[in-house]
Amino acid sequence: MTRGLRRKLTSYGDQEFSLFLRKAFIKAMGFSDDALDRPIIGIANTYSDYNPCHGNVPQLIEAAKRGVMLAGGLPMVFPTMSIHESFASPTSMYLRNLMAMETEEMVRAQPMDAVILIGGCDKTIPAQMMAAASSEVPAIILPTGPMATGSHKGERLGACTDCRRIWGKFRAGEIDEEEVGLINGRLVSSVGTCTVMGTASTMACLAEAMGLALPMSGSAPATSAERFRLAEETGCTAVGLAEADGPVAADLMTPQAFRNGLAVLQALGGSTNGVVHLAAIAGRLGRRLDLAELDAIGRKVPVLVDLKPSGVAYMGEFHEAGGVPRLLTELNDVLDRTARTVSGQTIGDVIDAVPPRHEEAIIRRRDDPVAPAGAIAVLAGNLAPRGAVIKHSAASEELQVHEGRAIVFDSVEDMALRLDDDAIDIGAEDVLVLRNAGPRGAPGMPEAGYIPIPRRLARKGVKDMVRISDARMSGTAFGTVILHVTPEAADGGPLAIVRTGDRIRLDVPARRLDLMIADDEFARRIKSLPKVPPSGSRGYAGLYDRHVLQADEGVDFDFLRAERDG
Repeated sequence: MTRGLRRKLTSYGDQEFSLFLRKAFIKAMGFSDDALDRPIIGIANTYSDYNPCHGNVPQLIEAAKRGVMLAGGLPMVFPTMSIHESFASPTSMYLRNLMAMETEEMVRAQPMDAVILIGGCDKTIPAQMMAAASSEVPAIILPTGPMATGSHKGERLGACTDCRRIWGKFRAGEIDEEEVGLINGRLVSSVGTCTVMGTASTMACLAEAMGLALPMSGSAPATSAERFRLAEETGCTAVGLAEADGPVAADLMTPQAFRNGLAVLQALGGSTNGVVHLAAIAGRLGRRLDLAELDAIGRKVPVLVDLKPSGVAYMGEFHEAGGVPRLLTELNDVLDRTARTVSGQTIGDVIDAVPPRHEEAIIRRRDDPVAPAGAIAVLAGNLAPRGAVIKHSAASEELQVHEGRAIVFDSVEDMALRLDDDAIDIGAEDVLVLRNAGPRGAPGMPEAGYIPIPRRLARKGVKDMVRISDARMSGTAFGTVILHVTPEAADGGPLAIVRTGDRIRLDVPARRLDLMIADDEFARRIKSLPKVPPSGSRGYAGLYDRHVLQADEGVDFDFLRAERDG
């Protein structure tokens, strides 16, 4: 096995000269021959002034480097893209695949015997897991960790479920501009990822549950000493991976590991975005995420974690209650205990090492769940031939069986212009439909599926309505929101044929989403849809438009998926 500086030599036609030149240049950094003879551990630096979720990355790098050196390795830090949800236009999802590609290629191009991937904000850990799945270099994920909570008038606040709740109050006229400005400075009280079970927390916990990160690393607070001790331990573990030649991420991401991940996703009250990201990661391994299995697991595994938006608490309490390892003890009967982890343990070993339970409120027992079923249901029906999802644990119970009149918005821009127009007749019983907001249509499948309650209805006290789109929504959001309708409207999906005034029926218990028109009329409308031509854009935009896949295949690029198993 070729190790260290001899890995991935630059091609000059003479390998010994390539090594000679490489050593000559790296010695300019002050390295000795002794240092250069050790296993090289790459550390991906995703720090950016545009990414407050990664504000602790410099300290995490130092702690990880310390762990690498304590274990006898040589740490080498290298930069990659850093994506923040609120600072990426048109959406961070649009750039996830680019980050995955860049990370994969930098790991492939540079000499390293193992790599530590530091990520946090929504799309970074998914991008890194996608890259790791496609790489032959052993990888370990180091999440940045959740932020602290703030407060206002004695009420505890945390991004970003409370961001949406507070904004809803502002739109409804319950708080004024001065107060919402004051709250704005208190919602995000430290660096780190959203402190609820949003997408960032969901993916960090899934990385841990699927064996790609150390126990407790999915939940330790961003500013805690424990987070930095975990970074040091991650560095030590990475050296062990290098010396043992693996396992690589693809060895750990078995079908059993994915099934474990789906069970944890349901029990966490996790983000619907987790479904898209797991589908993309599975695609890198030549597999298709089984949405029927996700739904079946959700019927068996209830929501057990009492965190917003499905519950009431925050990530700090989840960590103090025992985090992912404690949650795994309640799922012992549905997990594959033989699934391996980067630490060399099995998931069964992690479960067996959990100390006795000391609390009952945050991580519930199976006989006292937060919600009787898992977080996410998968819908079928004539409006979603290849599926749609709803986070029914955070939806209104009375709306989960509902029929109403469709109010259609043809784009995110159309919705922004007309949603609050008093001239449009919209009632609380209507169904808001947003289309052309999927992977191609937007482009980038923005988190626009959380359609705001029209202002005049919000001011009358309406808190929730049935909302349907081919977009995504933040994992921190809540309400009766149907997402990821596949195929999207811009790809000829049935959402494109819905007209304002049509009746739509939602039946979550029956897992149905249907447009209530005659079959022959449905077929006629589908047949009359115009073909959507490629955008004709240059650069990454053109690449994205020509190659992006639908939500059920993870919104990855077709050329990045592996050949299917079998």
